Amino acid sequence: MSQPRLVPAPISIAFSEASLDKEAYEREFQQLSESDDDPISQWLKLAKARGDTAETDPVLLNLVVELHRKIDALEAFLKNETPKRVSLTQEVEIESIGFEHFKLKEPLLQAGKIYYGRVAMPVHPKRDVGLFFKALDSQLAETVRMHERDEKEWAAYMTARERILIRQAREKKQ
Repeated sequence: MSQPRLVPAPISIAFSEASLDKEAYEREFQQLSESDDDPISQWLKLAKARGDTAETDPVLLNLVVELHRKIDALEAFLKNETPKRVSLTQEVEIESIGFEHFKLKEPLLQAGKIYYGRVAMPVHPKRDVGLFFKALDSQLAETVRMHERDEKEWAAYMTARERILIRQAREKKQ
């Protein structure tokens, strides 16, 4: 196998071996999917489907929706409510990412094993991304399952990281 192209990325992952609690990991994976969005997202999808947002500025609409989410998050914080997430056994920083691969900073994986992980993606809006991955060696992993929307955001984040590195390389040359 050739080495996948990876770019440095300052993100972290919490993970556990998938066989420890397959049912709970699968349930959380589905809850983190696009189909189980928060109520405001569900409302927005229905409004778009009915055509109610046709004459609305999409940027303004997204900003209002994000403001609503922030108010919901603030309300949850004040009520001391936290999102229910399954407990995962390991947490580590990711050294670098590729379109279908990532490399951990520490050798915590066992080659050939399947793991479930949760990544807090630094995108707008910030959210957790669930994924199943296979360890290729003690640090390198290949994504086995990720929701389509999450795949797009992962690829966009990787591309943005590449642009930053290219810009930094140009600045060093000047």
